[in-house]
Amino acid sequence: MSKNIDLITGDPKKAIVSLAWPMMVSMLLIMAYNLADSIWIAGLGSDALAALGFVTPLFMIVIGLGNGLGAGANSLIARSIGGKDKKTADNAALHSVLITFILSIVTPIILLFFLKDILILMGAGSTVGLALEYGNVIFAGIFSLLFSALLSSILRSEGDVKRAMYAMAITAVLNIVIDPIFIYTLNLGMTGAAIATVFSALISCLVMVYWIWVKKDTYLSLSASSFHYKGKIVKDILNVAIPSTAEMLIMSILAVLMNAMIMIVSGTVAVAAYTAGMRIVQLCMIPILGFGTAVLTVAGAAYGARNYDKLKTAFTYSIKLGFVLSIGLGLIMVIFSPQIAQIFSYSDAAGGLPEAITQVLQILSFFLVAMPFGLVSSMVFQGVGKGHMSLLITMFRSLIFEAILSYLFGFVLGGGIIGLYIGIVLGSFIGSFFGFGLAVLFLKSFKKKYAEYNKKMKTQE
Repeated sequence: MSKNIDLITGDPKKAIVSLAWPMMVSMLLIMAYNLADSIWIAGLGSDALAALGFVTPLFMIVIGLGNGLGAGANSLIARSIGGKDKKTADNAALHSVLITFILSIVTPIILLFFLKDILILMGAGSTVGLALEYGNVIFAGIFSLLFSALLSSILRSEGDVKRAMYAMAITAVLNIVIDPIFIYTLNLGMTGAAIATVFSALISCLVMVYWIWVKKDTYLSLSASSFHYKGKIVKDILNVAIPSTAEMLIMSILAVLMNAMIMIVSGTVAVAAYTAGMRIVQLCMIPILGFGTAVLTVAGAAYGARNYDKLKTAFTYSIKLGFVLSIGLGLIMVIFSPQIAQIFSYSDAAGGLPEAITQVLQILSFFLVAMPFGLVSSMVFQGVGKGHMSLLITMFRSLIFEAILSYLFGFVLGGGIIGLYIGIVLGSFIGSFFGFGLAVLFLKSFKKKYAEYNKKMKTQE
């Protein structure tokens, strides 16, 4: 446990690498089972894959709740550890568990009641029935997904990334194995895919519950005696959690808008291709997300310790590593896009999907290049407790730049499906560098405050 704490409060470069690679493995496995869902569901036909595409934005919002609370807890816990305040760190973890428990009850009630109407408004059309088969099960069992995200975030906040990785590995591997069994062997179709996802996450939750509450070998103490309700802690968690969740909402809105525009321009096959293509893009974004998640913890600890040098080093080092990897992965997407697209053509129901997916991948590969600048900047803001700035970056990138430019290139300038894809790539570039600029300005401001703090401490000595 002390090694984990020494790691997140020590050399930021070492911490970034040590924290990032288990996160990359975890995300790779999670993305792999999301991709497995797409691949296995593709065997049911393009309508089934398109239905998954319509449910995915709603699923992202709910997962955003868990990730948002996890980010809020991670940020406050890391800042408390950096400031050598373990009592607040323990209390923050328990507050996040309580909030997640409440949301796991309220969220399904709301979503299940309005799900059909929401899907119709999203333009699901003839795929509504298939989307409901998947969505009803996913949202009924959302508690397992919310707690899986939160508990792994709590482990990461104290530097225990390896066990967080093991928990995610259990979810991913189990889901990949049982997906075809529930979908095809048991002949449950879309419902089976959803059951496999919920069940896998539940097993992961139980493993982490054992480590935290039964084995009790974590740095944080989550016993009932450590809980003392404080409105300030709730506020600090929500200051990051609400904007982080809102970011997922914004990205979901963008996904809905893109699905709707693609449906108008090219129809169901194009929506299915975009859904599959974005799964591949998200898979390639794992290194960037890994560095970003590591930055959240390291930046929080550095900010809590008022250490400008460590904060700046974590920021610049993560962007450099993320940029190099994103270039390499983008090239792989372009070169091997036809081969990657063939993964989705194993059944006769695939139709024209491979060609459409190849086109998506070749254009959206450029989407990766600018992402390290925007994503790492957002995570630094979350780490220091300024979630509203992270939200601002996402809002400008997704809703202002990506959505508007996609509409401009796709409809106003008559670019059609190609124009839509070009718009989202160009919007990503502009929005990411906008976020990078805001982060640089924040670091300059923090440096000034850091110098004043050091001067004050030396005067007191």
